[in-house]
Amino acid sequence: MHLADLIGPEAVIASLKVKNKKQLLQELSARAARLTGLQERYIFDTLLQRERLGSTGLGQGIAIPHGKFAGLKRITGICARLAEPVDFEAVDGASVDIVFLLLAPEGAGADHLKALARISRLLREGHAVDKLRASRDAAAIYAVLTEGATSHAA
Repeated sequence: MHLADLIGPEAVIASLKVKNKKQLLQELSARAARLTGLQERYIFDTLLQRERLGSTGLGQGIAIPHGKFAGLKRITGICARLAEPVDFEAVDGASVDIVFLLLAPEGAGADHLKALARISRLLREGHAVDKLRASRDAAAIYAVLTEGATSHAA
């Protein structure tokens, strides 16, 4: 599974301006609603429910909020680099500046887990995260996320 299968160029936000975790999830829900056709409130409420179970802030400035949604046709991702880091209640207490939202169909099961694993692998690679933080526009961020998608397929 390649990130290019989960995220398109229109799903990358280069410098999202938010003040806190709730506003971040609201902005991501709005973008996800436009991309998927799901109701923004449904997405937001599902993400909030998941966060109540425990923060999806992994540490080192990275969060992967995620959820499963009835009516969603395929796994969809959105990546945002924040203009200013926000408190995400991450396990290490560090503020978050790189967020990858993952939405999966209700019955996605193993595919949802594979997608989460693929994203977290990439975001644990220090050089990839450094490149994401250094990228100044959405095209550059998308290139970092999807580099290697064609080279690994051969």
